[in-house]
Amino acid sequence: MVNQKSNNNFVVAGLLLGILMSAMDNTIVATALGTIVAELGELDKFIWVTSSYMIASVASMLIFGKLSDMYGRKKFYITGLGLFIIGSVLCGMADSMTQLSVYRAIQGIGGGALMPIAFTIIFDIFPVEQRGKMTGLFGAVFGMSSVFGPLLGAYLTDYLDWRWIFYVNLPLGLLSLVFILKYYFESLEHREQKIDYLGAGLLVASIVSLMFALEFGGKDYEWDSALILSLFAAFAVLFVLFIRVERSAADPIVSLNLFKSRLFLSSQGIAFFYGSVFILATMYIPIYIQGVFGGSATNAGLILMPMMIGVVVGSQTGGRTVITSSYRNVMLVSGSIFLVGVYLLSTMSTDTSRLLVTLYMVLTGIGVGFSFPVLSMASVHMLDPRQRGSANSQNAFFRLIGMTLGITIFGTIQNNLLTDKLKDALPQFAKFQKNVDSRALLQPEVRKQIPPEVLDKMTGILADSIAKIFQYSLISVVIALLFIIFMGNARVKESDNAESGRRKASEV
Repeated sequence: MVNQKSNNNFVVAGLLLGILMSAMDNTIVATALGTIVAELGELDKFIWVTSSYMIASVASMLIFGKLSDMYGRKKFYITGLGLFIIGSVLCGMADSMTQLSVYRAIQGIGGGALMPIAFTIIFDIFPVEQRGKMTGLFGAVFGMSSVFGPLLGAYLTDYLDWRWIFYVNLPLGLLSLVFILKYYFESLEHREQKIDYLGAGLLVASIVSLMFALEFGGKDYEWDSALILSLFAAFAVLFVLFIRVERSAADPIVSLNLFKSRLFLSSQGIAFFYGSVFILATMYIPIYIQGVFGGSATNAGLILMPMMIGVVVGSQTGGRTVITSSYRNVMLVSGSIFLVGVYLLSTMSTDTSRLLVTLYMVLTGIGVGFSFPVLSMASVHMLDPRQRGSANSQNAFFRLIGMTLGITIFGTIQNNLLTDKLKDALPQFAKFQKNVDSRALLQPEVRKQIPPEVLDKMTGILADSIAKIFQYSLISVVIALLFIIFMGNARVKESDNAESGRRKASEV
């Protein structure tokens, strides 16, 4: 028993390292993008450095989750980890933006396996009463990665070389690999199934079409351009075909039967709408603070520290309280705090003090933090172990898709509000709008060149546009609350009794 407990500690350490590494990757890279472009050139291709990773990870996530149910967690976690490490090394050796984008896609394929399979392994090796605490710990690490990523990225880029933002994954990944290889032993028997190749192909093609449309729409191409409309149409057609194939497949890559459970369906809806709002806080609070209070973009991690501390507190609290209460009751507390936090963010102006903004961030972080362990546990409630990988990957998938759609839709609204108001208030802005990002005008080196009275106007307009998108995002929070109410009265204890019954039956 002692030896097993010791083994589990090493397994958890290995999984935490993997989650930290993959979750931190996009934030650490974003900090160094300016330096990377300066060295490699090809400014027109820099968007692919982040887009290729995101598209690849979203596309691979559900497939890895299903394969882990079919053939075992260990081999596919190691496969994902190996691809991530290889991709990281290749990224560090890239000599062009094209090479870097391709290697980031390799990283993304591997990264799509790490988060969902890691959570699933926790459900496999720990009894129900300990899962809340462990998933809370994992959620806390995920949240804190948003703080440490930009800080580490800035440090490595300034004092070593931008290539080290990729090489730093090597020791973390290898240590995780050693811990999982040596200490994780699967006792679960997996039933070999027929792989749904057609469903997997349609799923990947539909998701890639959607991600391309969201990445390029409103940036490189107008939303009503033939290319963007064609991509959306391709997504719709391919997704409908995917649903039809999954309904008749013997072993579907995504089991549609899972969505017949109100608890599972609600959990995915909450993850989607929470993700769509949380990404706004992580993206726009630093911009608001830089614009209103001044400061550099390189301290974005420190700016978000209060919110991420809230995420850690909420994640730990949610993981512990869900053991003694229903999923719905815990998430109602989460949703209420989240609603208050986002509402307060929607009231921000140039007169709001830094202390109040900090308080708003903490409340928002606590509200979101609850969702990481609770939704993971609710997604696998009463499910056979052979379905847990697929269920967990779908929860991570819906959160990520929510984040992507959230930043696209609300980001477009904010940019339009900002641009239109700047044109009205400062007619001279329209002359150089196409050559200058309006948000970049609030960087320290640019602020010094702007007359104080003009800067005050710009700052007020920026703050108002950001407050407005938080007002609009309240709609998403309210919809999430409706999904929470729909969760029903299910609680962890029911899952514990069902699992005990399965274990006794298998012993007989």
